[in-house]
Amino acid sequence: MHISVPVEMADGERRVALVPEVVPQLLKGGHAVTVQTGCGARAGFTDAAYRAAGSAIAADAASLYADADMVLRVQRPSEGEASRPSETDVLRAGTILIGLLNPVGDPSLFRLLAERNVTACSMELVPRTTRAQMMDALSSQSTVAGYKAVLLAANALQKFFPMLMTAAGTVRPAKVLVIGAGVAGLQAIATARRIGAVVEAFDTRPVVKEQVKSLGATFVELDVGAEEAQDAGGYAKELKDEHIRREMELIHERALLSDVIITTALVPGRRAPMLVSSATVKAMRPGSVIVDLAGEQGGNCEASVPGETVERDGVTIMAPLHISSDLSYHASQMYARNVAALVTHLTPGGELKLDLDDDITSAVCVTAGGAVRNAAILERLKESEQ
Repeated sequence: MHISVPVEMADGERRVALVPEVVPQLLKGGHAVTVQTGCGARAGFTDAAYRAAGSAIAADAASLYADADMVLRVQRPSEGEASRPSETDVLRAGTILIGLLNPVGDPSLFRLLAERNVTACSMELVPRTTRAQMMDALSSQSTVAGYKAVLLAANALQKFFPMLMTAAGTVRPAKVLVIGAGVAGLQAIATARRIGAVVEAFDTRPVVKEQVKSLGATFVELDVGAEEAQDAGGYAKELKDEHIRREMELIHERALLSDVIITTALVPGRRAPMLVSSATVKAMRPGSVIVDLAGEQGGNCEASVPGETVERDGVTIMAPLHISSDLSYHASQMYARNVAALVTHLTPGGELKLDLDDDITSAVCVTAGGAVRNAAILERLKESEQ
């Protein structure tokens, strides 16, 4: 197959879907690779490096897409606006599109892709199974996000993170509360501990307690049964109203003792749960910092403004979008390995085999054969038509 990699056009996006070190893996699998000139520049990968790895270089998007059988992206393609041409119009019928297509975002994109007979595979939908582990882009990008969130918080906080013994006396360490102990949360815990903070973590899933403690943090518990807190895939489930009320009361209590809160709580396919109320923000110590990693799905903090840093009642609240892009070199490297693993899975022997009975292929494939096949997206499309 002829695999093409365009320049990412989304505002603030610096990652690239394929890095030079992964190109030989695709060539060995029987594919040809073409990248658009400059596609990796913002992540630190030169055209010369791609060329040395065996990739062809296309001068512009038009020539890149002209003979593309498969397009690898980071962000979903834009549908066009006054200042930017449509990135969906250049996709030929029969093209395979792979990227972080934001299946909980505007569903109209998937209707358009289906109408154009584009087979769209969303990396967010890779199942959390041992077999699919190498394709798990959510985990790889969450690792980056959890690490970066602590650095943002440390930069904004008007205190040291570690305890210091100085001639001017002892400086007490910062107190960090991490909400959500998934991949991003665990990385945030590890990073905050590594630079000397006292860390406690909250998660509704009792199963993560040992992981939190192994990283040197205190686990804040809410009495919720495991079957109520997580689904079969290990992801957090939306709690009942009474549990949510108790959860917010517990978070409020711990927030008053914290210098930094990092929120990472997401429920797949749903708006992020609101866990830090404006009342909690108002009651926090002046100078405290909140980094809300759920901003792309609405945010965990009531006072968050997705994509912005704001100050409310003396508390700095950050809700960065595409935070992994801030560490674009390693984020691209990890993502490219995830994508290459999925490409290898979909193309045994170098030819596309779209086996929709396969659990991985069925999960990631949002559109195929001119139709939207993801049930959640179909439901939202129906709702938008009513």
